[in-house]
Amino acid sequence: MTTQDVLDDRYGHTPSPRRRWTISVAIVVVVAVVAVIAWIAVANAANTVEARTTAYRVVDERTVVVNFQVTAPTGRGLACAIEAQDEQHGIVGWKVVEYEASDEPGRAFSETLPTVGRATTGLVNSCWVT
Repeated sequence: MTTQDVLDDRYGHTPSPRRRWTISVAIVVVVAVVAVIAWIAVANAANTVEARTTAYRVVDERTVVVNFQVTAPTGRGLACAIEAQDEQHGIVGWKVVEYEASDEPGRAFSETLPTVGRATTGLVNSCWVT
């Protein structure tokens, strides 16, 4: 007989079936929540897109060329938002470009971006799976 059994006998405590059922349900709920969180984490990781600006070139008062690299899931299309900024970091050009699905996870792109004023920089703002 364990110490817990001795104490239960002494003080009249016996585990009730209702308590066991409650604990069982709580364990099942916790396991389900952990499984859902793991599923969401894996699904989000599968759609992760990383974009990095590699270069930009101000062509003239109204044009910027932005070069960038994207790492994205294979077999899925993607879209990227490209922007040009002026000296005060105001956006003077913006463009969303869509790309077809590819079997290559890493790709390089070059986009020409029209601007409404002289830009001092060009960059890829973000990319996402379509």
